[in-house]
Amino acid sequence: MGQRVLVTGGAGFIGSALVRYLVGAGAVVLNIDALTYAGDLSTVASVADHPDYSFRQDDIRDAAAMADALAAFRPTLIFHLAAESHVDRSIDGPAAFIDTNVVGTTTLLDAALGYWKTLSGAERDGFRFVHVSTDEVYGALGAEGYFTEASPHLPNSPYAASKSAADGLARAWNRTYGLPVLISNCSNNYGPWQHPEKLIPTVIAAGLSGRPIPVYGDGSNVRDWLHVDDHVKALIGIACQGQPGETYLIGGDAERSNLETVHSICRALDRLAPDTGGDHARLISHVTDRPGHDFRYAVDHARLTAATGWQPQHDFDEGIAATVGWYLDNRDWWQSTESGRLGLDRTAQTGGGR
Repeated sequence: MGQRVLVTGGAGFIGSALVRYLVGAGAVVLNIDALTYAGDLSTVASVADHPDYSFRQDDIRDAAAMADALAAFRPTLIFHLAAESHVDRSIDGPAAFIDTNVVGTTTLLDAALGYWKTLSGAERDGFRFVHVSTDEVYGALGAEGYFTEASPHLPNSPYAASKSAADGLARAWNRTYGLPVLISNCSNNYGPWQHPEKLIPTVIAAGLSGRPIPVYGDGSNVRDWLHVDDHVKALIGIACQGQPGETYLIGGDAERSNLETVHSICRALDRLAPDTGGDHARLISHVTDRPGHDFRYAVDHARLTAATGWQPQHDFDEGIAATVGWYLDNRDWWQSTESGRLGLDRTAQTGGGR
């Protein structure tokens, strides 16, 4: 790839997949992560000793640290993924989401603007800042239709509201100051290394442990599932072929109700880890629905496809089977991670996937 790329949140689920891809593609990568509960350097252990990879444990809210990192590393491209991202945690503790997602993003944008102003010529013209966000900023859909880049922001959770604010700030730094920012909004992600608080790893872990598998309400809420590797390739396309000032939606073309998703995982578990007690679906337990639970998310990624040629490549059922296989092969990791998470009443029952 031949670029110097700074990734914030590169020890998280999506960020680490991006870091691994970038290093493999020949980029020089600086990974900045505060290593909160959701950050884990084992996710990037495969590239930790690579000469083109480096890591800084810093907080995006620390203006001096961000300015120092930018001046020392001199990136040509920034991917901003550092965020608090679990909806249920935002319901119980919204302040942390405002602090990281809004204040932190503002601090990083300001630092990036200051750095960008020191550049000249081709370096200045070629610099890009990709702000990575969620389709949850658009609120909820009914049974028909899709979110597009023109859809209004109508967030229904503190998490979604904090990301909507961050999106607005990223847009403002482009429109007001000229910083070459691009914004992406993705649907729910899945794949290896996802934190056990999210729906798909929660179902896998519960099924393998013989515990009840929690499903909100009747399980009819619909999500569009995007494999993390497809997401990474979309982000690369946006950075290399997208237009500064534009927003691009990223979806997996794999709409499923939460209950359908859980049954898909149970079928994969039945094949890969048979339980003498019976089918894993017997463990499904419907629980009280979450406050403000959006009914459906689905995105139209036509703008992204037109600009970059990107299309999702992973078949959902095959991707789920591969993901189940990965969690089977990496029990030590998810069991240790699962044991350290917060014991919130609603944790791990969401349809979220970031």
